[in-house]
Amino acid sequence: MHALYGLKAKAFDATRKTGAVTVRPLVAADRDDWDRLWEAYLAFYKTALPPTHYDLTFLRYLDPTEPMFAYLADSGGRPRGLVHIILHRSGWLEGPTCYLQDLFVDPDERGTGMGRALIEHVYEVIKAAGGERVYWLTHETNATARKLYDGIAKNAGFIQYVKAL
Repeated sequence: MHALYGLKAKAFDATRKTGAVTVRPLVAADRDDWDRLWEAYLAFYKTALPPTHYDLTFLRYLDPTEPMFAYLADSGGRPRGLVHIILHRSGWLEGPTCYLQDLFVDPDERGTGMGRALIEHVYEVIKAAGGERVYWLTHETNATARKLYDGIAKNAGFIQYVKAL
């Protein structure tokens, strides 16, 4: 599938089961479920994107030439969470690094371990592929997620600056 940065491409196709949660790669047939989860994620952050951007983003996750990947977390036979990642080079590391761009779990699944299963899936995929680091951002007011993040990663203390162009 994805042969980027000399990484072990097969690692990105991994599926993992953790308790009642199965985390698996996004496939074309997931479009309706992905749309629902993506829209809920955007609503959580009080933002919206046009339908054409949904199309573009979904296609990027399925494109083997893109350094972008998406995984869904299934519970009870239905996708209930998602995670999106982007690979890139770093001037600080020999191997590629992974930016965990988006993480979302349906509100009624929060606290069940699904968010942890999604993040740990990313850790395992990137490690198996030969990558060296996973990092992400969250809003300072996202207290529920920060409780999870504080237990599975280190807060590096950086402040983000953004300039739209």
